[in-house]
Amino acid sequence: MRFSRHYLAAIASFIIWGFISFGLKPLHNYPSPDILFYRIFFCVVLMITINLLFGRQKFKEASQIFKTMPSRQQRNLLLATTASGLLLAANWFFFIYVMNHISVKTASFAYLVCPILTTVLAYFILKEKLTQQQWFAVALSVTGCVLLSFNDFLDIFYSLVVAATYALYLIIQKKITSIDRFLLLNIQLIITAVVLLPFFPAFSGPVPMEASFYGYILIMAVVFTIIPLFLNLYALKAIKSSTVGILLYINPIIGFLLAAFYYGEDISLLQIAAYSLILLSIGVFNLNNLRGAGLTEK
Repeated sequence: MRFSRHYLAAIASFIIWGFISFGLKPLHNYPSPDILFYRIFFCVVLMITINLLFGRQKFKEASQIFKTMPSRQQRNLLLATTASGLLLAANWFFFIYVMNHISVKTASFAYLVCPILTTVLAYFILKEKLTQQQWFAVALSVTGCVLLSFNDFLDIFYSLVVAATYALYLIIQKKITSIDRFLLLNIQLIITAVVLLPFFPAFSGPVPMEASFYGYILIMAVVFTIIPLFLNLYALKAIKSSTVGILLYINPIIGFLLAAFYYGEDISLLQIAAYSLILLSIGVFNLNNLRGAGLTEK
């Protein structure tokens, strides 16, 4: 089986995101709002620079498309983009808080259930249909969540909050199809930064003086945001979105393994059983996609 470079790009993006704790853990002494503020501000500056240097044509095309839209469609696009920016900011904040103040495995679990949670929410919000096999997979996932809640209800609560914010973000993206994705993300982050800016003086701590803080924030912005995003966008040019969806699970699996074997977090047999059920549900849910996923370029 020959793996295409687009497929390898998708794998690389999720492997990078799986090691995001390496960027966040060194910042655990800093308040979560500070990490959120500076990460978003750094990303906005870097992405604006990238779009000015390489994306001027995309911006012109997007402007023309927006101008030709009916006023109602323009309003819906603006509302969806604003909501996306707020959900993305909320997801980043809760993920940073859980990673640094709860546990790595709790943060990893959030993105383990996120794809299935996204599908369940899409069933109710977007009226998408699920097969009996997929409902069975959802039941397995719920069972795993219940087992984890026996161990620590707050852990599962934090995981679901992180997963829900990202799941809702993904659902909204399905409604936005007319704008270049990278440019759209840039606009969303600009909106997020504008919304957060008034809160910065009140909720941020003292301005960090350590060069290491800004070094790790730069790593978070470039290595764990922009680079994997570029790789993901490149991958989606040639391979199926369902294939990329399957590969999403690389991220939380790496996070859970790091929690157990690198950070030395306690892992109980009950948690192992629960995670095993989650992994089984992922396989059952995506069985048809796994059978039909195209891995080579055409």
